Amino acid sequence: MKRVEFTVEPFVEGRPGPHVTAPVDAVRALGVEIDIGPFGSSCSVDDERIGEIVGAIVHAAVGRGASHVNVDISEEPA
Repeated sequence: MKRVEFTVEPFVEGRPGPHVTAPVDAVRALGVEIDIGPFGSSCSVDDERIGEIVGAIVHAAVGRGASHVNVDISEEPA
C-alpha cells in the first residue's frame, strides 16, 4: 500500500479553482477515499493502482489549467 500526496497550483486559499477540485473528483470517481488538507490532498492506494490514480490526478489537473502538479508517493506507514 502506498500513500499518494499531491498539490496543484495555482492555489488561492478559500477559492480553489477547477484545476484543484477536478483531481479530487477524479480520484473519488475511481472509488478511492481522499483526505483534503490545507497544503495538499492524499490517499492510500494499492500498489497496482498507482499509475491509474496518479494519471487521473495529473490528467484532471492539467486538463483544467494547472500550472504545476506535485506528486509524492511513499510507503504507507504500518
